[in-house]
Amino acid sequence: MAERAPNSRLAAARVLTRVVEQGQSLTDALAAELPALPNGRDRAFVQALCFGVMRRYWQLDAILAQLVRKPIQVAEVHMLALAGLYQLSHMAVKPYAAVAETVAAAGRHAWAKPLLNAVLRNYQRRREELEAAIAGDTVATTSHPAWLIERLRGDWPQQWQAILEANNQQPPMVLRANRRRNDRDAYLALLRQQELAAEAAGPGQDAIVLGQPLDVAQLPGFADGLVSVQDGAAQLAAPLLDPQPGDRVLDACAAPGGKTAHLLEYCPQALVTAVDVAPERVQRIGETLQRLNLAATVAVGDAGRPQDWWDGQPFQRILLDAPCSATGVIRRHPDIKWLRRDSDIATLADTQGKLLDALWPLLAPGGVLLYATCSVLREENDRQVGRFLERRNDAVELPLAGAWGTALAYGRQILPGEQGMDGFYYAKLGKRDG
Repeated sequence: MAERAPNSRLAAARVLTRVVEQGQSLTDALAAELPALPNGRDRAFVQALCFGVMRRYWQLDAILAQLVRKPIQVAEVHMLALAGLYQLSHMAVKPYAAVAETVAAAGRHAWAKPLLNAVLRNYQRRREELEAAIAGDTVATTSHPAWLIERLRGDWPQQWQAILEANNQQPPMVLRANRRRNDRDAYLALLRQQELAAEAAGPGQDAIVLGQPLDVAQLPGFADGLVSVQDGAAQLAAPLLDPQPGDRVLDACAAPGGKTAHLLEYCPQALVTAVDVAPERVQRIGETLQRLNLAATVAVGDAGRPQDWWDGQPFQRILLDAPCSATGVIRRHPDIKWLRRDSDIATLADTQGKLLDALWPLLAPGGVLLYATCSVLREENDRQVGRFLERRNDAVELPLAGAWGTALAYGRQILPGEQGMDGFYYAKLGKRDG
């Protein structure tokens, strides 16, 4: 007898348990659970539910604490309660279905069914009272951990509340038209022919924002390389680095290959090398290039140990999209709020500094290194670049072209949601001749 497909709410609870209790990323947790669901509709529902709970985790948990006499110790049941509250508070799910299906999902935890039923029905009756009770709790109302709130408040005293609000919004789906095959206007016309709402987006010349997210298989010409999915902020890297024909270009920490591909679309005559430390992620670079019919030298290697893979020939351009806290892309990956810790920032900053020091000798005199992160924390961004410039008397900051972001002591910062983009930081460094 075939095993029955799991209740979609139970699948969501399992995904959330993997993230909250086991420390998996939401992407990996969904990949582990979604294939067992019978159809695309259920998979889409579970994905929306899990993303929503992770966006509002602290708010939901603070409300739940008022509805139970003691914390729920069984993680799966705890996650079911949060999933039920999210359905009632933020989703267009009929209340009776949200309650009944969430209670039914308790399955083998028979004791939990009356508890979940009471929690959800009490929330329906007392919603305004319960939400008013947490109104003064910034962690609960913003659904961000206290450490991150304090860092954002310190780094961005005028904008921190807007950042928190933007982090909890669902981001748009942004495309990059492949300029080697068609320009942005031509692809917009193709979308209109398919009756897909879209418009030009952001400061980049290739960016398109869709009216509604959809599966890439529904994008005209995706399989043939006419278009890629990439946020508008990330699309600034190629024109800022501005490779010229014949330049040797290094994309360090390159996986999954979106910026590698854009560099080649921007300047097909550039000689691009893409390096990443994780073999499975390097495979994704190859797949990206193959779909777009692009060619680059792709290698498994630690950007911090170039002696293991570098051929000794200098590069005229280097892109260092450094490992970071990813605090600028929380709206796309809300599990970052749960998985990241305050203590991680110093470790990441140390790694970033070592990568800058390791890659700088690979840059030819007169060359350009573009330092990028998807962080909004200044420890990883302008302060990092400032420390590097203090260490190197052959390095100089170069101006960044474009009307976007906020100018800092060094480089420019895009905050989440600005011009529809993710949070991103760029600084452009030149190497003096002689």
